[in-house]
Amino acid sequence: FDSLLGLQGFSDNALKIHFALYQGYVNNTNKLSESLKKMLSEGKESTPEFAEVKRRLGWEFNGMRLHEIYFETMNKSPAKISENSKLYEKITEDFGSFENWLKDFKATGLMRGIGWVILYYDSVLSKRLFNAWINEHDSGHFAGCTPLLVMDVFEHAFMLDYGTKRVDYIEAFLKAVDWKK
Repeated sequence: FDSLLGLQGFSDNALKIHFALYQGYVNNTNKLSESLKKMLSEGKESTPEFAEVKRRLGWEFNGMRLHEIYFETMNKSPAKISENSKLYEKITEDFGSFENWLKDFKATGLMRGIGWVILYYDSVLSKRLFNAWINEHDSGHFAGCTPLLVMDVFEHAFMLDYGTKRVDYIEAFLKAVDWKK
């Protein structure tokens, strides 16, 4: 994600630290996957160690994947959302207006605590959009829903550049969102 270096509103130092954190999730996902494969081949699938590694894989994998969606959404030359796009129309349908959605998304990001704000689409049942707060990588996700927009609100995403001014970070993130992606 080095193409994001120079992104307005994000220092290169903060981005590099964030990329290193992401790389840790990638490395651990790969290590845990290999460990599980080895334990399975050795007949250790009924051990407490196998169970713990299996549980840990969800944390590392989701940490990796959520960061990928987060970084892939941003761009140094972001496209604004088109009022003629299907997403804009769906946001307006489900939230009453784009402004209502934005207000809800920002309010979710400003909730106390650490985690993620995710705009989900439920393609399975309700066919609607949700803004959700996800406290930890591996729990609280809306089952069957597709994450469309992911905003990291763990301190590592904003403290270096914004201190405790999360609202300023949220504004910078939203300015960097490439709505074509």
